[in-house]
Amino acid sequence: MDSFEINKILGALLFTCLVLLALNIAANALFSPPKPSKPGYEIAVLEQAGEVAKPGTPAEPVQPIATLLADADAKRGETTAKQCAACHTFNKGGPNRVGPNLWGIIGRAKGSEQSFKYSTAMKAKGGQWSYEDMDKFLASPKGFVPGTNMTFAGLSRGKQRAEVISYLRSLADSPQPLPKAADSGAQSGAGKPQ
Repeated sequence: MDSFEINKILGALLFTCLVLLALNIAANALFSPPKPSKPGYEIAVLEQAGEVAKPGTPAEPVQPIATLLADADAKRGETTAKQCAACHTFNKGGPNRVGPNLWGIIGRAKGSEQSFKYSTAMKAKGGQWSYEDMDKFLASPKGFVPGTNMTFAGLSRGKQRAEVISYLRSLADSPQPLPKAADSGAQSGAGKPQ
């Protein structure tokens, strides 16, 4: 083969590479997805004003959280709280994830976890996480703190919320005392005549 034939073959190969490169650049320009304004994915969850009961099913009576905490099982609450582990950590000194670390949450000031960027609504809420506030927040995060970044829909059953709160209460060096109504409600309920 002479040099003219080799030059034609190499020229055709070079031309093919240049055409492929131009097609790649053009395809990336036409079909590239837009860059998000903030990293991550927003998970849309439908808010439920309240659970609709089936016809003929008696509605669950609304009980104060203090009464429900009297016989709440923290182990069952730990099992229920596993769904929270996608966004939160529970161990002492654990890192923040999408949500803040929940060690010592009961009695802690709202929006006070160091190095976690809370929503403006959560920072403005103020106060400490009491049992009642935690119950309302777990029932409907966006209902209790309108404008919160938390996308969790909430726990509809009071007993389930009490179990999770009982578990969260156990996550502290010195757990907060249970509300007085829980102690007196359990004792007064046992002493009432039927």
